Amino acid sequence: MKKYSNVLWGIVLVAAGILFALKALGLADFNIFFDGWWTLFIIVPCAIGLFTSHEKTGNIIGILIGVFLLLCCRDVLSFDILWKLMVPAIIIIIGLKLIIGGIFSNKANEVISDMKASGANPKTGCATFSSCNMNFDGEVFDGAELTATFGGVKCDLRNAIIEKDCAIKVSAIFGGIDIYVPDDVNIKVNSNSIFGGISNKKKSNKGAEVTIYIGGTCMFGGVYIK
Repeated sequence: MKKYSNVLWGIVLVAAGILFALKALGLADFNIFFDGWWTLFIIVPCAIGLFTSHEKTGNIIGILIGVFLLLCCRDVLSFDILWKLMVPAIIIIIGLKLIIGGIFSNKANEVISDMKASGANPKTGCATFSSCNMNFDGEVFDGAELTATFGGVKCDLRNAIIEKDCAIKVSAIFGGIDIYVPDDVNIKVNSNSIFGGISNKKKSNKGAEVTIYIGGTCMFGGVYIK
């Protein structure tokens, strides 16, 4: 994703440089500081984020805010209408995000549900206004459910015994979850997040025999896979 981000930012800068050069040569006539020009500092980064970020909701909301502000600066809309429309629009976007995430379940949820249906119980870790450290050294790991609400959870699987595909269901609400995984597994991530997300710092290992599926919800919180 970082590679594509650099390419897109490069295209934006090259295009801006060409326009400035054309203006300097008198081949183009435009006002650099048009009414509302500063909104581009909101719109452009968020637009690039749509193509480079796994989580789109925050970028969509950012574009929406930037466009509304630009229209107000151009006297297309009034600032009174802006505040009346912005809040409902943001609520609708967040609602649609939750609906879509609920309809299209991710693999981690499916694996955890199958575990429970077969009578197995996934490990649980919960931190509410506190911290929770889980270490699985020398233990067989089949799956876990981790919840951090205004707190932090640390789950260390680096020395765990992982014999088959497994899953970790996460929920980070104004909290953080750190998951340490071994090098000989493949990681697949799927999240339904609002102003948060899952950051996977591990290199892809598609040749691994087992896969850990990690998915869930992040709301103003984050999950970090290390």
